[in-house]
Amino acid sequence: MSAPSSKKITRILGAELDKLVTLPMTWLTLIGTFIVNLVLAAAFTSVGLQGVAGTQSMLNIGFASIGYLQAGFVMLGILATCSEYTGGQIRTTLTTMPWRGFQLSMKHLALAIITIPAALIIAASGVLYTYIKMRDTAVGFEIDTMIKALFGATGYLALTTLLCAAIGALLRRTTPALVVLLGYYFVVSPLVSDYLPGLKRYFPDTAGYYMYMPPSPDEINVFTPMQGTGISALWTLIFITIAIVFYCKRDA
Repeated sequence: MSAPSSKKITRILGAELDKLVTLPMTWLTLIGTFIVNLVLAAAFTSVGLQGVAGTQSMLNIGFASIGYLQAGFVMLGILATCSEYTGGQIRTTLTTMPWRGFQLSMKHLALAIITIPAALIIAASGVLYTYIKMRDTAVGFEIDTMIKALFGATGYLALTTLLCAAIGALLRRTTPALVVLLGYYFVVSPLVSDYLPGLKRYFPDTAGYYMYMPPSPDEINVFTPMQGTGISALWTLIFITIAIVFYCKRDA
């Protein structure tokens, strides 16, 4: 089958954006993640103000919630690619847009268009709350460092969403994808860090951590933000490529 023209590619992207924007779970997930992030930011800031966590920098406290709120972006990625399989809408999609590789690629691009500003707003809300509450007491605060870290956190959450969307496209079912990915991020990855710390830094979540959070002074063999970005992006591209290959070869 011949490749679609540029106009058709634009229409495919528009259709994928329209599907994501009109999917109620997209907004419920993002709103829920935003609220949870503010609650966590308030909790971590309160602990920091009480001195329970020691003299942590505002950067550490402001981004402490990222490890938890990434669950919302994991869900967003899974829903973006699995939702059409629930009611069989995928057959209609493939009938009207038979260029499977382009269609899945545009779905990921549409997801990135929605996720990047959402991730920036959500991550910034937690940092802003921490800044308002701790601007007179936090140590080690530099506005340039905070801005760089904020963009790093946004990039990490966006890459996580796209990676999970690719895995969702491979599994094609929401519940199994949620079990696998949430199990990895919150069970498998923490366990691996205890037994294989040298290997774990190459995992997408650990490499992504270095995109926004500077390592502690006693850490060794750490990645720079650029190295962390490269490794996380490589994982994402690999899984998107695998998802597209399987998507083009399997039945709906």
